[in-house]
Amino acid sequence: MQNLLKTKFIVLGSRKLRDPNFLQINFMNRIIYPAVAALILIGSAFTFIAGQNWQIAEGYSIAFSSNDASGIFKGFKGTILFDEQNPAGSKFDVTVDAASINTGNGLQNKHAKSDEWFDVTKYPEIKFASQKFVKAGSGYQVTGDLEVHGVKKTVTIPFTFSKTAKGGQFTGTFNVNRNDFKLGKPGGDVGEQIKIDLSVPVTK
Repeated sequence: MQNLLKTKFIVLGSRKLRDPNFLQINFMNRIIYPAVAALILIGSAFTFIAGQNWQIAEGYSIAFSSNDASGIFKGFKGTILFDEQNPAGSKFDVTVDAASINTGNGLQNKHAKSDEWFDVTKYPEIKFASQKFVKAGSGYQVTGDLEVHGVKKTVTIPFTFSKTAKGGQFTGTFNVNRNDFKLGKPGGDVGEQIKIDLSVPVTK
């Protein structure tokens, strides 16, 4: 009797293995459904990690000042991803048009664009690419690579983000040493510390 049951089980199993419908269902259960579930999980994780994509609006200010000169850069563009609830998923990848420098003095502008300073012909862009974001007190800090005059340095920029009726506003202030980026000659009348003030309105 036991041998007869075993024989029936084997025969039925063999028929199932040869049954196209059984093979298709088995394939769906074992391969397709787990793959779809994995894709859904990956998509959900990406949605959680990625920050809000913000568009840079008009009215931004990229200003600099030292003991001798001050001014602004008029050209600014890039990608801003930021979520204040999840700063780790944020990203700044922005560039400043070095030739858009304006000190309010024509001779100073020409000097600043020369090869002694920004050398805008050879290095037309100032770049910043974020590497890490952290919450810091009532604001945030972003650490990344700042490239000026062909020299790349890691800097940390403290900033705040506030919501507005049209979107939001980023504000930050930090200092750089111009000698680190080989801007101008060491010493002289121009101070080594350059203060950078940023104010960037954004919309969704």
